[in-house]
Amino acid sequence: MSFEALQQQQLTAVEFVEDFLQLRFGDALLTLYAWPHVADRDGISIAFTEPGYRDALCSVISEDVEIAEWNEGSSLTVEFANGTVLALSLREEDLDGPEAGSFTAADGERIEF
Repeated sequence: MSFEALQQQQLTAVEFVEDFLQLRFGDALLTLYAWPHVADRDGISIAFTEPGYRDALCSVISEDVEIAEWNEGSSLTVEFANGTVLALSLREEDLDGPEAGSFTAADGERIEF
């Protein structure tokens, strides 16, 4: 299984759960314990603590994923059809804990990263 399973999938929900984020793509679920940066098609990036962050995440609800890339120990990137990009560093020095998140595919297969 790989994150390529997200390609062409529509983001159906953004869930803010106390101190983590869940992104639903139909029956697939991406859970992030670190907050990704959100960049619009012009490359303007918003971080978790900045005004408009939640709105920027919610703006991609109903958008299709064009590209989903996971580079173990380096980064996770999800690019949507409207040009919005979610980017999360997976470098140890950028994370607060031992895990950055998990991905559960529609078939139930799960990976933690």
